Order: sequence, then C-alpha cells, then structure tokens
Amino acid sequence: MNLHLEHDDDPLTLQFVAERDAQSEQALMTPEFEVDRAAIKALIERKDRLIQVVRRGKWLFDFHRSADHPLGMWFRLPANLAPSPDAPWEPIFDLDAFCASENKLWLWRGAITCPWEPTRVLLCLSDGGSDLGRLLEFDCETKSIVEGGFDTPPTRCHATWLSRDEIAYFGSIDRLSSTRSGWPRVGRRLKRGQPPAKAPLLYATADTDVYGSCLVFDPVLAGIAKKGTAKPIRLFITGHEIGNSSVFIKEQDFSLRRIDLPKDIDVQLNYSYCLWLAKTDERIPAGSLAVQPLPRQATDAGAEAMRVLFSPGERQSVSQFLLMREWCVFVVSDNLQPRLFVFDLTNADAAIQEIALPADVQTVTVWPLHSDLHLGDDTLQVYGEGFLQPPSCYRLELANRKKPLDLIHTASSPAYFDTDGMTSELLEAFSEDGTRVPYRLVLPKTWTQGELPVLMYGYGGFDFSVRPQYSAVIGRWLEQGGAYVQAYIRGGGELGPNWHRSAKGHGRQRAFADFVAVARDLAARGYTKPSRIAANGGSNGGLLTGVMLTRYPRDFGAIWCQVPVLDMSRFHVFPAGKAWIDEYGNPDEQADRDYLLSYSPLHNLKPASEITYPPIYIESSSNDDRVHPSHARRFAARMEELGHHPLFHEFHTGGHGGDGASTELAARIALGYSFLRETIVKPRES
Repeated sequence: MNLHLEHDDDPLTLQFVAERDAQSEQALMTPEFEVDRAAIKALIERKDRLIQVVRRGKWLFDFHRSADHPLGMWFRLPANLAPSPDAPWEPIFDLDAFCASENKLWLWRGAITCPWEPTRVLLCLSDGGSDLGRLLEFDCETKSIVEGGFDTPPTRCHATWLSRDEIAYFGSIDRLSSTRSGWPRVGRRLKRGQPPAKAPLLYATADTDVYGSCLVFDPVLAGIAKKGTAKPIRLFITGHEIGNSSVFIKEQDFSLRRIDLPKDIDVQLNYSYCLWLAKTDERIPAGSLAVQPLPRQATDAGAEAMRVLFSPGERQSVSQFLLMREWCVFVVSDNLQPRLFVFDLTNADAAIQEIALPADVQTVTVWPLHSDLHLGDDTLQVYGEGFLQPPSCYRLELANRKKPLDLIHTASSPAYFDTDGMTSELLEAFSEDGTRVPYRLVLPKTWTQGELPVLMYGYGGFDFSVRPQYSAVIGRWLEQGGAYVQAYIRGGGELGPNWHRSAKGHGRQRAFADFVAVARDLAARGYTKPSRIAANGGSNGGLLTGVMLTRYPRDFGAIWCQVPVLDMSRFHVFPAGKAWIDEYGNPDEQADRDYLLSYSPLHNLKPASEITYPPIYIESSSNDDRVHPSHARRFAARMEELGHHPLFHEFHTGGHGGDGASTELAARIALGYSFLRETIVKPRES
C-alpha cells in the first residue's frame, strides 16, 4: 500500500506532498483564513499574559514569543520583583538570533539547572520541533553560551547534573545506545568537551525496555545533612513500558539494588521518600497514592512503613502528584472537579490537609517555584483555570509552618475573549455497553437549537488525561458561534488507571464506542446534528478520528485528523512505534494482528461507490519522528485510490507537537479552522 510514501526523500513522496499541500492551501486559504491567521498570531504574541516563572538563585526566568521574536526570547528578573509583564525583564538568550547565526531552526524546550551553580544550565533545544534534542551549556549570569561547555549532538536525549563538571547523559547516539523504540538506553558520565561515545558507562537498560534515566540527590547541598555525613544519592530508572518502571539505587560498592516497588506505577522521588501511584491492585487498590521511605540500605524499612495518602472512590482519580523537600502535594479529580491536598513529611502522624480552591476552577496544576529540589524552599505555585476562566497563579507557602495554608493570589491572565453569555456544562453519554462517559460542552453566547457547529476533541489512550484549559484559540471558535466538546473516553486517565486499562489492547473498541456515544448524545439532546459535528484528535487521537471516519461516517460532518496513527499493521516498524505495543498489541502476533486490522483505519476504507465519507482534513509534519508522516500520506493516497477527495497538508517543521515560530503556529491552526468553516459551519445537507 504505497510503501514508497514511507521514504521521506523519495521523489514520488516529495511530489505527492507538494501537490497535496498546494491543493489544501488553495481550498483553505480563504479571506477568512487570512483574518484568523493574523488574529491567532497576535494572540500568541501578546505581552499582557500570565507569566509562569521559575526561580534560579536570585533570578526569576521566563521564556516567550513576541512579534519581534517569533521563536522566542529568554528573560530574567530579580527575584525580589513581582513578575508582571511590565516589570524590567532583561533578555539573556535570543533564540531567533541564535538560529540565524547557525542557519538552523531550533525550538525551545526549557533548561536543566545545575544544583551546584544554579545560574549554570543546559539549554534544551529541539531540532525543528522533532524529538531530537541538543543540550547546550549556558551561563545565566554572563548571559552567554559557555565556551568549551557541554554541547551534545541532536538526538533523543536527557541529562542530569552529577556535579559542577559532569552530567549523566542519556542519548540515542547510535543503535547500541538506544532501546528498540529509539529512546535512550545507555547513560554515560560525560565531561565537558568529551564526545558522548567516549564517555564511561554509568547505567544501561535492556534493548526491549523503553528508556533509562537518572536522578541525583545531594543531602548536603540541600542543607538537610552536614558535610561529610552523607553522600549524593543516585537513583536509576528503567521504563519497561510506558507507565511501567523499576527504580534502582546505587550502593556504596557501586552495585545497583532495586527498590521494592510495584512496576505498574507512576513515581516521584526525593532524598528520603518515594511517592507512587498504583496502577493495579498488586499492593494497594489501583488509583491509590502512597508514600514510603527511600531505603538507603537493603535492611531499611520500606513497604512496611508505607502510608496510603489517597484511595479513590467512585469517579475519583489522582490527576497530579508532586514530592517536594518536606511535603507531598497531590490533586484529586473528583467527578472531574479538582481538589488540592498536602501532607507534611516531617510529621508521620500529620493529617492530610485539603487546600480550598477558588470557585469555578475546572483545572488545577501545581509546580514548585524553584527549578531544582536542592534549591530554595517548598514554595508552591498553583495555577487554576477553566474553559471560560482565565488562568490565575497562587502561591502556597508550605515552607512557613507558622502561616495558615491558604492560597495567596499573585497574578491573573487577562481575558482573551468575551465569555459573557457563554456556559460550560459537564454532561454524560451512555456508551454501547452502558458505561457512563463524561464530557464537557462549552456553548457560545448565541446558537440555534439543532444547528450548533461543534468541534469535538478526544484522545483516549496511554493513560493520558485531557483537561479543561483556557485557550484564546478555542475562545475565537466560541466567539464565532461554535461549540467545543472535550470527551473523557476510556483509554485516557481521567477516571483513574482502570479507565485506561479497560481500553488497552483488545479493549480499544471501548474508546471508539465512547466517543461516538458522546456525538450521538449531543444530537439526542437537541444541541446539534451529525452534519454539524467535527471530530478532532491528534496522534492516538488521530487514530480515534480515523476510526470515526471509517466506522461511524454518518455521525460526523467533518474529520480533522492530526499527526495520526492510521496503519495498525505497521506502526511498530518505525522505532518509536515499538513503545506502543503494550498499549495496542503486537502486529506480529496473529491474535493481536486480527484485532488491530479489525479497526485499522487504513485497512477499513471502502470505495466511494459504496460509501460517502464526511470531509476529512489530514494534517501531518515532515519531521515528526514519533508518529511517522507516512501514516497520514498513505491514508490520503488510499482514499484517493478509492475515489474519495481528502484534504492533506504536511507541514515541514513543528514535529509531532506542531511547535514552531508564532507565524507557523498561527497558520497551522487557521488552516484547521478554515476547514471547519467550510464544512460544519457551512454544512452539507444531512
């Protein structure tokens, strides 16, 4: 099936992409597109936004794009000043100028702080938006790249500082350094100026694992132990599957000892504790959150000293958890409403405390103020927002036990769109097996019963939870009279580990049935009709939308399919896809292959003489190294062979996440909105 489209440099591939890009641009670059692109670009570049700061030493840091710097600029501000947009921010790294000097596109991915010298960092730069990353040493005091400093080749990588002069470098620099899925397998003790391949081995996982990583905690540096009384703690993590891992501690004799934890967990660690979320009932009920001492010696108390901080009730789950120096922090989703809790690690008998949240907040995210656990104190930043609530930042001073644990408001985002008359509702649909499937419907100010254009988003996989967020882009859609739906279907983690596990492997049909049930529920309630509903999703959500096209074409008026997985027989032939076998099944095993082919969108397309599909816009990226763009190319080509007329566009930067300069980001979104306008806003006859 058009296998030449798997080869990026094949002349036929390049011709196919160029011709389809031109066709989609001719169809979608309308006068309304131009207005949308300009408006969205201005929204991305607004200066009066909520600034989410990070503190390193005596400075606060912020990175953002602007009209003059569409790739972005990194700024610093004295930590004693309020981080408002009009504060005297000082630019320290100009990404646009750096890219111009190298004649290459790099995109910002943050910075890794050196705990021993907090203004010395590793800049994390993505190669054009792909998963290939470059680590570049930068001095925030001198505002310059460190001459002769760390500068690693672009590859899948991550790193941890071991000391002022060494890092634990995990990079997929060659096949032996990578797992079969292409992520780093081998960690090396890398010094400045040393080629990674020459650096001595520090840690290695198996080829069949997904990744390896390292954490370093220094009790002396953190001020919780006296010099000479404690050595740095090195922890190594092996990710066996996505969401399945083992943690090892390095002993004084340099041997590794596995910490007695279940494998099916998400875990956070610090100097003294393990905080972990159970995904099965192996030791505690799935969805429960537990904390236990980090065993320094093989004879130390571990699981027997465990304390369960939370066990889920019906439709409850832990949406985020954080282990700080002396506190555990976790956010519970209680029927999709957030609740915030903290626990004092210095008092084993302490009660778990709930922190009151502002009214109407639909999503809460917590983050430390300081960039590294070794630095500063346990000051916590709490961000609250909703579809119609601009985000606000609050400070929680956990380190000061003399003060009450109340949120202190520090800043709020301006409103990016007029929400007057708009409403957000939490509703439920019933899936084909009777399961109640929650979804949020955001309604515009004015709309006509039964004729409401609906942009319906879903994901449903890999235990990933989608959550309400305040979006200027979605706000523009709402202001133009559209509605927005976020569907919390099985396969995601919104209602806990069992909600995910029920749609893994041969249960994948449940995610598809849940999504179409929401679409049908919208019509049954009288909000809209099928020809006015657009299904939207990316990556695994692109698989979801592909199945909506092939299996439920009469329930949708349009399909916006982004960076999709569409060939379930060959997803594993590309390295990154091998990491998905645990989620989907193994196409090389007959029972799994039969099930995968039963819903694989590429294999379930029918000729135009037999069926009329709703209009589809397939969006991909040439440098997507997570989901290869051939999924999208081959699907579009097969549709054409069968007599259909899909719209296809392959962007040439941005990678899997669709990142890029503000101009490219705005164009990408505006093309999708133009497609919606031409289909469900100006709908076909039902």
